[in-house]
Amino acid sequence: MKKIALSTLSLALMGAAGAAHAQSSVTLYGIIDTSFTYVNHVNGNNSLYSISNTNAGDLSGSRWGLKGTEDLGGGLSAIFQLENGFDPGNGKLQQGSRMFGRQAFVGLQSNQYGTVTLGRQYDPSVDLVQAITEDNYFGSAFATPGDVDNYDNSFRVSNAIKYLSPVYAGFQVEGMYAFGGVPGSTGQGMTWALGAAYNNGPIALAASYVNTRNTNPTGTALKRSSWTSTSDGPFDTFNSANPTVNFGYQTANAIKIVRVAGQYTLGQFTLGASFSNALYTADGFSTFASTQKYNTAQGFVNYQLTPAMLLGLGYNYTHASGDTNASYNQVSAGADYSLSKRTDVYLVGAWQHASGNQGDASGGSVPAVASVGSYGYGGTSTQLLLSVGLRHKF
Repeated sequence: MKKIALSTLSLALMGAAGAAHAQSSVTLYGIIDTSFTYVNHVNGNNSLYSISNTNAGDLSGSRWGLKGTEDLGGGLSAIFQLENGFDPGNGKLQQGSRMFGRQAFVGLQSNQYGTVTLGRQYDPSVDLVQAITEDNYFGSAFATPGDVDNYDNSFRVSNAIKYLSPVYAGFQVEGMYAFGGVPGSTGQGMTWALGAAYNNGPIALAASYVNTRNTNPTGTALKRSSWTSTSDGPFDTFNSANPTVNFGYQTANAIKIVRVAGQYTLGQFTLGASFSNALYTADGFSTFASTQKYNTAQGFVNYQLTPAMLLGLGYNYTHASGDTNASYNQVSAGADYSLSKRTDVYLVGAWQHASGNQGDASGGSVPAVASVGSYGYGGTSTQLLLSVGLRHKF
């Protein structure tokens, strides 16, 4: 990240409003991650060749942002962050075409008491758990099929208040509540979440719980047709006519996700494992009748071959039950080479096999289709994805 001197960007942004202070700073930062990607078995047996993609980043989602802090004295600071997501292949906005769809918040940070922020933010599963999973190293190709448990940060949470504690003896906790904004019905569209993490030397542990709710249909509609909530929802698909994994459960009453993860570093090796349980619950406004359950187990091993070269291998098993029954086995591998502190090149790949049946948008079931990670491409029971890319951080 590059810090812009106060006399330039900071004064330009804050000086006109009379808000510039010697203890204030604004940082401009960003990532451009673009790749050449090959995917087979898309919309049937078709092959796809593309530069970047519209549903997921590779190692990182491309972005640019501004974040700032003002020292208020006594260990208290005012903070803000605005973060935009974009597709480097065509320049379009991501996250529903929002200007600052990745993050947009303001808050107060205390060295003694922790941080309170208000706005559009990451939930505790992203802040605390994702950091010790393989997604932190190699991104979307290692993510849960369909990202049913938000492993790859498919959704952010709007209208949220979040508290993050200081670190005490390696422990840190976080809580979030997002207001649904439906008059007379507080629970509709709301999201709440909790998380905790422990880091001590080579050992890192984390756990989280996220509960996010849909809104009810209005007017004469008898059923929901989509997901409308303070969270965006983990429904990644390339083509709604050929939905993947959990796309048939957008009309869920609520999504409840439990995640736990652990990581251990031993010399040049990093070993990690995680487990998640995601429930997509049904009510009278859902197009499906029974709660859909996704249990996912994941493991990975990384090897720092040289100071510049990181190698990774991961395995993911997701099993669905309840409304429909499907299983997804995925093997992923990656290599990342740093050309400098800010620029790296990489090669990642994954192969997945799907079996059983998955839900469709009408409440029925169809044969399960493979869909690697959170890319949202699907077509047959197997799929191979390969990406070679370049990432630059500024």
